[in-house]
Amino acid sequence: MIICSLCTVVAAGGFIIAGMRLDYISSQRREMKLISNEPLKNAPPSLAFATVAMGAFRGLVVDVLWMRAERLKEEGEFFDAKQLADWITTLQPRFAQVWQWQAWNMAYNISVCFPATQPQQRWRWVKNGYELLRDQGIAINPESSSLYFQLGMIFQHKIGSESDDVHKYYKLQLAEEMEALLGPATESYFDALADVTPDWRQIAESNDVGAFVEALRAADENFADADGDAFVKNYMSLRQNPHRFDVAAFNVIDRFRTSQALEKFDIFAKAYILRNVWKLEPGLMRQLNKTYGPVNWNDPNNRLPLDWRHADCHAIYWGYMGLQQITRDPARTVGMDETNIDRLILNSLQALFRYGKTFIFEVRQPAGDTSSQESAKGGDSVVGPMEKDIFLRPDLRMFESYNQATLEVLEKYKNNRKVGYEAIQIGHRNMLINAAFSFYQGGLQRQAVRIYNQLRQLYPMDEFKVSLTQFIRDRLKEELQNLSAKDAREMIEMLLQESYFRYAFRDDNEAFSREKMAQEIYDRYQTTNTEQKRLEMPDFRMLRYFALLGFLNDAQYPVQLQRDLLSRIEIERPQLAEQLKQQQQQLLKQLKPTQ
Repeated sequence: MIICSLCTVVAAGGFIIAGMRLDYISSQRREMKLISNEPLKNAPPSLAFATVAMGAFRGLVVDVLWMRAERLKEEGEFFDAKQLADWITTLQPRFAQVWQWQAWNMAYNISVCFPATQPQQRWRWVKNGYELLRDQGIAINPESSSLYFQLGMIFQHKIGSESDDVHKYYKLQLAEEMEALLGPATESYFDALADVTPDWRQIAESNDVGAFVEALRAADENFADADGDAFVKNYMSLRQNPHRFDVAAFNVIDRFRTSQALEKFDIFAKAYILRNVWKLEPGLMRQLNKTYGPVNWNDPNNRLPLDWRHADCHAIYWGYMGLQQITRDPARTVGMDETNIDRLILNSLQALFRYGKTFIFEVRQPAGDTSSQESAKGGDSVVGPMEKDIFLRPDLRMFESYNQATLEVLEKYKNNRKVGYEAIQIGHRNMLINAAFSFYQGGLQRQAVRIYNQLRQLYPMDEFKVSLTQFIRDRLKEELQNLSAKDAREMIEMLLQESYFRYAFRDDNEAFSREKMAQEIYDRYQTTNTEQKRLEMPDFRMLRYFALLGFLNDAQYPVQLQRDLLSRIEIERPQLAEQLKQQQQQLLKQLKPTQ
């Protein structure tokens, strides 16, 4: 009897102590985001009842929903599958796999349910996909490296590659949004973004900026009651679309245009949007610029900032964030998650080398169609709509960043051959070969020799025992001997078209290097092939004319860009303009008998 009474007292005491600790435990669970009992929104009554009634058995509900979502996906019912995925993430927000699946479903499956003639709708769902991971999944699961990897993959593959019919539209939308935030994108500008305070109160109540903030409040009701997030977003909208606001608001911008207050607030606003909308920390962006940025030809020891308009830069950012989560444990065993992220970063750096230089061409159309005209600064004057297009070209300055990062990854995995070490080596070797060719043919002999020497040192193969010049000649000779005159002509004309493109954008060094490369290939083809093949190849001057025709008739280039090219040739290269006219006349004479 005494023992039973004693046990009862001990048990009661235990319950009392547990009850006293319950509030503390619950608060800790809330702070650590371990509570996942949020009610489902827009769920059928039966599902809502089952969720509440089953309590601890909600995991069983998730299993049923997950199987149903998978079946709907296989049946092509992507929108219905998305709704089920929404409920799963609400029931079990720490289930990382469903965040990945849902983001992938929106960015890849739902987006292509819309035809290519509706790129805006496709882009909306691609954005929904990466925003879901960035703003919700990672916020709840900040230590899940797989979510960072999936987010980086959407930027690298869905936006950065050419896997989608409207990939250029995605690239242009991303580039325009980032361009509005990054100003001149110089090293000093990134320093200013990283160093500005993130505190709205501190900036708004400072002596110099405070007057500017109050002036905007008095000028337009959109700013009168706005604070923090709303004020900053209205300010950014005012700078980009002034016609949406009272003209007095833009007058405030004009009045403060040369002041330190406007400059300081502008930096704060852009850093605020980067931090709170894009979830990009300017300090880390600056660090990645110094680690992975392109080489400054004038000062090879320094790196220039990355072009954050490019999707692969975002892939690098999120891949790096994922690595930070993995490498926090120094006693970790390198696994596939870490390897996948390393490859993500290396592939992005390689992509920036192959097509990392971004050109955005824009032309204002004549204001003849009043239905499409838009007013500026309050609506006094009218102009035609702006047409824009984006083009990506190789950026040789990115080679060193790729090369250094790859060597570091190879060093990391040299004692762990089960994670694709050989595959990384093969990719690196091929990249060194391509880079040596690119630098050599671009007239950068010193860099080409350095890359080739590294290639011979790391991968001592018989084909690399000759000099760089001989290696290039042997490769070209082998390739050109196996090419028909038609294929060789196509290669030369494509190089010349690229030269015209670069010249139109005033990228003169690259333009002349492409022209020189085309001439060199032409000369080698003429000396390494039979007389019959040489006779089948037109004169180089005629090929240059055909390449110009190809550029002028290529629908992917804006008409205004093509006109700008012709104007520049006539003004700055009259000798070339005269040669092109002669080739035109000669071609017309040849065509007359046929006509």
